[in-house]
Amino acid sequence: MTTLKGKTLFITGGSRGIGLAIALRAARDGANIAIAAKTTTPQPKLEGTIYTAAEAIKAAGGRALPLICDIRDEAQVLSAIEMTVAEFGGIDICVNNASAISLTDSQRTEMKRFDLMMGINTRGTFMVSKYCIPHLKKAANPHILMLSPPLDMKAKWFEHSTAYTMAKFGMSMCVLGLSGELRRAGVAVNALWPRTPIATAAVGNLLGGDAMMRASRTPEILADAAHVIFTKPAREFTGQFCIDDSILYDSGVRDFESYRVDSSVPLLSDFFVPDDNVPPPGVRVMPLPSLGAVPH
Repeated sequence: MTTLKGKTLFITGGSRGIGLAIALRAARDGANIAIAAKTTTPQPKLEGTIYTAAEAIKAAGGRALPLICDIRDEAQVLSAIEMTVAEFGGIDICVNNASAISLTDSQRTEMKRFDLMMGINTRGTFMVSKYCIPHLKKAANPHILMLSPPLDMKAKWFEHSTAYTMAKFGMSMCVLGLSGELRRAGVAVNALWPRTPIATAAVGNLLGGDAMMRASRTPEILADAAHVIFTKPAREFTGQFCIDDSILYDSGVRDFESYRVDSSVPLLSDFFVPDDNVPPPGVRVMPLPSLGAVPH
């Protein structure tokens, strides 16, 4: 399979950034996209709403269903999934993209922020997947994708942001568990993570501003990598923790320059990329400063 034409994607947090880029890539194939997110009105530092995302998806060639959905709320998740199935006839791909971040140590992490990250990242991913699975089992080539990192259990990923790392690794633990659970049913469950920071509002507003944005790649690299994963046979490709440029290199891509925000600035490595994960030939990245050095 090389196209997502006619496939239905349920994407959490897809009103902007990486989620929207994945939606637009699928839309160019003629896919159906359910955008399940909270943003309904423009925010000062956050471009995009579920409605502007839906218009962009339609303009790209897809069908769109904007859904107001807080993935911490079980009733809202169930309703959003039911409306997606009613509109498009089923679900082929579930993308767990929604995430909350706070790069703070234990003393500066308020418990309401801890609960938010665990509620969206770990619990929300588990719940959305749980309620999509009965529909995915009916699909021809079903995939679940988490936007979460490889499980590299090193203290350096935890010591400056224990709560956030627990929440993101919780998403990846869902990959381990669900891929095993669903292997016989033929539902693929994989993770995708960027080698470099991605130029999104989170990076611009929270993780270093313009300097880090310029050392980043665009969301399109993750969108293209996700497309490669979705078009793989679900029964043959599951339980994988993919890095964006590596999955693209394996699919035949050799030029990654078009994804760079600023080619004059060296690329930085992203958080959670294992030290032994080697970039594709010709790709050079600078080590990321310690999480403790990142502005909070």
